[in-house]
Amino acid sequence: MSESRQLPPSFLQTGSSSFTEFLAGHAPDLVPGSRTIPVSAIDVPHGTTIVAIAYADGVLLAGDRRATMGNLIANNEMLKVFAADDFSAVGIAGTAGTAIEMVRLFQVELEHYEKIEGTRLSLVGKANRLATMIRGNLGMAMQGLSVVPLFAGFDLDRDEGRIFSYDVTGGCYEEHDFHSVGSGSLFARGALKKLWRRQMTRDDAVHVTIEALYDAADDDSATGGPDLGRRIWPTVAIVNADGTQFVSDDELAGVVQQVLEARREIGGTR
Repeated sequence: MSESRQLPPSFLQTGSSSFTEFLAGHAPDLVPGSRTIPVSAIDVPHGTTIVAIAYADGVLLAGDRRATMGNLIANNEMLKVFAADDFSAVGIAGTAGTAIEMVRLFQVELEHYEKIEGTRLSLVGKANRLATMIRGNLGMAMQGLSVVPLFAGFDLDRDEGRIFSYDVTGGCYEEHDFHSVGSGSLFARGALKKLWRRQMTRDDAVHVTIEALYDAADDDSATGGPDLGRRIWPTVAIVNADGTQFVSDDELAGVVQQVLEARREIGGTR
């Protein structure tokens, strides 16, 4: 192989199992929180409401599909829930572009660790790695480009689903039973308080999630409810001992119809 095609020496040196640390050391301009932005305010798309629910066999993470930019709807089909690895998922609220870039880096971070160390990070370890990345974005958050994700996964050691929330400084907090973040989180959490039950089945958890997102969309203009006309449904990830799977659009369409029919009966559809 010619010298021009060889990997740089930095790629061949032993070091940390953290890909983020490697990137910060050798290409810092590619780390989301290291970039400089204009001092004046800028309008960028923001993701809105994310919901997480613990159920009998694991945990569910869901998000609406709307992104807003000021008083405008920037996107009606944005994906805000992603598989972090085989046994965890992350949902994003806040500045959409920065959040999506952070999630992609987080996915590489977990894969890199597994390849270097030959084992998976524990679920708490994954949550702490994400917290470190959020802390690195604090400078941009102070200028209005904050990222506030919701992380959920299946703990193989404890055989249960767990939920972790964050603040813009990188503080990591374990939540119990259910949680929500984003502009519609207050309304979604109010619905969850009344509908969540211990040892819910997977199907019950999906139904409760749709109910919560509907309530958030009713009262928060930045949260998009299910759109029957364009067949735009929330993104719903299920994480359990079998791994991370996403609920199909066909199943979500059926659940949405059930929710609508129940609301028509009590006069709750607006």
